[in-house]
Amino acid sequence: MTSETTSNDFIRTIINKDLAAGTHQQIIVRFPPEPNGFPHIGHAKSSTLNFGLASEYGGRCHLRFDDTNPQTEDQKYVDAIKCDLKWLGFDWGKHEYYASDYFEILFDWACKLVKKGLAYVDDSPENIIRAMRGTVTTPGIHSEYRDRSPEENLNLFQAMRAGEFEDGSRVLRAKINMEHPNMKMRDPLMYRIRHATHYRRGDEWCIYPFYDWAHGQSDAIEGVTHSICTLEFSTNRILYDWYLDALEIIPRPRQYEFARLNLDYYVTSKRRLLSLVQENVVDGWSDPRMPTLAGLRRRGVRPAAIRAFCNSVGTTRVDSTHDPALLDHFIREDLNHLAPRVHCVQDPLPVTLTNLPENHEENISASYWPRDIPREGTRNLPISREIFIEHSDFSEEPPKGYRRLTLGGMVRLRHAYIIRCTDIEKDEDGHVIRVHCELIDGTRSGAETSSTLKPRGTIHWVDASRSLPAVVKVYDRLLSQPSVNEDLWSNLNPSSLVEYRHARIEPSIIDDVPEQRYQFVRLGYYWRDPESINQSIPVFNCIVPLRDSYVQETKENTKQGNIKTARKTSKKHPVDEQKKSRIKTGQRPLTPEEKQWLRMSGLNSAIGLAIYSVPDASAFFRAASASAPRISVGNWMANHLLPSLKNRSLSDLPFGPEEFSELVQLADKEIGSTHEIREVLKLMFESKEHPARLLARVQDSIVDDPDTLNEIITDVLDEYKDRVEAYSAGKIGLLGFFVGQVMRRVHGNANPKQIQLLVSEALARITS
Repeated sequence: MTSETTSNDFIRTIINKDLAAGTHQQIIVRFPPEPNGFPHIGHAKSSTLNFGLASEYGGRCHLRFDDTNPQTEDQKYVDAIKCDLKWLGFDWGKHEYYASDYFEILFDWACKLVKKGLAYVDDSPENIIRAMRGTVTTPGIHSEYRDRSPEENLNLFQAMRAGEFEDGSRVLRAKINMEHPNMKMRDPLMYRIRHATHYRRGDEWCIYPFYDWAHGQSDAIEGVTHSICTLEFSTNRILYDWYLDALEIIPRPRQYEFARLNLDYYVTSKRRLLSLVQENVVDGWSDPRMPTLAGLRRRGVRPAAIRAFCNSVGTTRVDSTHDPALLDHFIREDLNHLAPRVHCVQDPLPVTLTNLPENHEENISASYWPRDIPREGTRNLPISREIFIEHSDFSEEPPKGYRRLTLGGMVRLRHAYIIRCTDIEKDEDGHVIRVHCELIDGTRSGAETSSTLKPRGTIHWVDASRSLPAVVKVYDRLLSQPSVNEDLWSNLNPSSLVEYRHARIEPSIIDDVPEQRYQFVRLGYYWRDPESINQSIPVFNCIVPLRDSYVQETKENTKQGNIKTARKTSKKHPVDEQKKSRIKTGQRPLTPEEKQWLRMSGLNSAIGLAIYSVPDASAFFRAASASAPRISVGNWMANHLLPSLKNRSLSDLPFGPEEFSELVQLADKEIGSTHEIREVLKLMFESKEHPARLLARVQDSIVDDPDTLNEIITDVLDEYKDRVEAYSAGKIGLLGFFVGQVMRRVHGNANPKQIQLLVSEALARITS
């Protein structure tokens, strides 16, 4: 693996202190993926951090699969994860481990806690247990089974292990404190019954440990010194430590949390990625539009670019969202000196050079490289009477500032001659189907000439007869908005893939090697699709465009007040002003005032400019961030508050920046879920109550309307169609799973018996 520069951060500071104090002689970290999906760009950051730490400090990084859920895990995901990590350049040697290998040890340790009176078997269904946990403002309720004797609990737990009970009929819980302010400590679940075949252990086990029970103990078994997790596990740390203390494990690992990698326009939820695959929205996990490492690899991105990007964003304790243009930048930087320049016309428009004879054939020697890259290599560009240019490089009625071919105008053919347009041909619908030009003698590039002609610009081209047919696939971002709400499907970008099936490419690529990347002049970086390598007509994937052109405003469309996407689409979707403020600015130069604002705010360009573009929002941000983290305030303003304004102004709201700051702090401290905080924000638009009181109302509100519950149940059953099929096949224990999913979506604020009845009725309708 090549080494990329990394900067010091809080984790490295901790490690340096531990080594200096002699706390550890060797640094041992781990990368613990769950094999229930393909790894994505977020996993790249975590793996780069952990394997990078092992390399820097002469330690080791374990690859450990967190395979404790037999219903979602599969060997194909294990293979995909190992393949992607090796592709990134990481080597774990002999240190490949599986949580499922520790099932016996974990079971014995669980029995130890049972004997010490620190764990008990609860006969309550999981959804009832979830409801008994209480809320952040109300304590939990003790289970009626909490005071069983250690002997009875041990017998029941061993019977669970022996397979004597049905799925969902019992669980093992730690006995901690049902009034603890951290809800993770309210008698958490350690084991559940699942009569399911494990992809590695087969039917050997029918009870499976929960993540929080397996996680810290697996670290301890392997001698991990620094257990590095993402921030969402910060509330789990207290439980992590409690288990290790209860088992009296010495020496013990320590958990540290860092901010996960978030990218605008990227989906990084494995559940949502799986739904895209299952619904055939994408071409599998390796679809080049997917944020998976398999998708990035198939698109043509090289691992060095991903490692450099991950190192550049740093390791912090503050959640933030990055502009995907930064990732694109590192991809371009990696390819710039590796990709020879060639000509490809994606959307061909025929051009006849009328003053050349019909049998004219000429070869022009052209370098593969621009002048600023001192590399050798030339190829011959054939040119004859008939050539192709891009449709977009000709305009009959050009907008102001257009620097390509027009009727009566001149352009230079790159590496070749200046041509002048003399005539055009149109079809019966009035579309230009052919351009007639004359080649101006004595204007060949590089030749000595006294010509004083000044063409409008330079365009690329290919010969009509000796160029090769090709299919070119241009990939755009999968999402149409920077962040996705609960409804993924309404946020998908309809132009995320555009295929040019009649592209033409210069013949020099005929003998290319599979790993060769090219820069298609004026377009971007491309390579042969590895899954289409044997097709007679080559298929090229766009790795990255030459510049961020996701959304650009042309001068022509600016006059009309519209935003135009850089892709060729048959329909243009109107974008309202509020949404426009959240769209990337592309290559538009920032004003001095915008640059100063971004420096002052510390926000990325997408979030910062979204706030800056709304009247009074900058002042609101400054006031709110005086008592809450500015990154969090910026994210909540840009993604939730400002889009909700509609036609209102900030000054019209019944709350001010102080109350909004309080709301953000409730989210940051995880006192409420994102969904709950969003519900509170809705209430704040109509109420002057403080956010904390509104949150208590949201969390305590009981959902009992059958229509509302049936809508939620329908969503759950649609999301888990595979488990509905399993239920139909006889796994009736899944009823508890469906009830639990509904209870989770109403935050435990419903009658479990009512939900169980409604779910049973819905399943009966589906399976009858």
